[in-house]
Amino acid sequence: MPVAVMTVVAAVDVIAGPGVGFLPLVSLGPAFAGLVGGWRRTASIGVVALLLCIGLGTYDGLFQGRRGFTAMASVAGVTGVGIAAAVTRSRREAELASVRSIAEVAQRVLLRPVPRTAGALQAAVSYTSAVAEARIGGDLYEMVASPHGIRVIVGDVQGKGLAAVETAAVVLGAFREAAHDEPDLVGVGERLERSVARELQGEKFVTAILAEIDTDHGVVFLNYGHPAPMVVRNGRVDFPEPQVYALPLGLGGHDGGPKPYRVDFAPGEQLLLYTDGVTEARDAEGAFYPLGERAELLQEPDAERALAILREDLVRHADGPLHDDAAMLLLRYHGHGEGKSVPIT
Repeated sequence: MPVAVMTVVAAVDVIAGPGVGFLPLVSLGPAFAGLVGGWRRTASIGVVALLLCIGLGTYDGLFQGRRGFTAMASVAGVTGVGIAAAVTRSRREAELASVRSIAEVAQRVLLRPVPRTAGALQAAVSYTSAVAEARIGGDLYEMVASPHGIRVIVGDVQGKGLAAVETAAVVLGAFREAAHDEPDLVGVGERLERSVARELQGEKFVTAILAEIDTDHGVVFLNYGHPAPMVVRNGRVDFPEPQVYALPLGLGGHDGGPKPYRVDFAPGEQLLLYTDGVTEARDAEGAFYPLGERAELLQEPDAERALAILREDLVRHADGPLHDDAAMLLLRYHGHGEGKSVPIT
């Protein structure tokens, strides 16, 4: 761009002659170079612009008066400012790259990749943040192979931004610890409730669903005001709901908590846990995303690829960026590894 601008200015100056006064516009070259290039490139373009200014000024006979020297001063001044701007921008870009690197490490610590396999299960996860350039937000997920079974959580923190990320970190930390220590899922939920109650203030809350896959072809759920899971079996789609919905974490400390309920989960079946950013995504006409009707997209043999296809379809439905974080965790029961320990790979 800088070279093109200077070429056009030079051509117009030669054609129009010295009376029009296009020569100072040669300074646009180093000006554009300062916006898009480094300081060395800007200085090089400035030198070229200065030489071009001298050549055109001599051709037009402008050095017999002040106009030629004024044009040179304009080019030199703009070049100096462009170099300073390029240096400042380079420093800020380096700082931003460092901050992004730190943020990516923090994101990986907060939302660690789930194991691809755990015992008889194959797992995949998808996370889409509603905040541009962000990889995490107020949604959370985790899968833990504990001495008491495979335990999973998917949740949604009220609000967005850094405050929601901080709350998600509290919930995930409490879940990872409780999932290993507590002998039953209700105990895990009670630990989460106490941790959230200590950290949250006012009317903030976290909807969440906890799941424990047992060894008897079943899964036990605890639902804290969260969307019902989707179970895909034999071409049918079910959304098993609790008999009574409990309040979200942070609001239900005095209601006794949710009651566990069990759902059959056998080899060949799929379980999808998700947040409301999925089912509440709207298209241009305001229609919600029909998750149940899109369950056929999960027929892809590879779990990660199947979930990626579902996510792509979700984004197409929204016809643009999602307005809320959307997390999905897919579990497939393959039937191998039954009766063995629960390795993670």
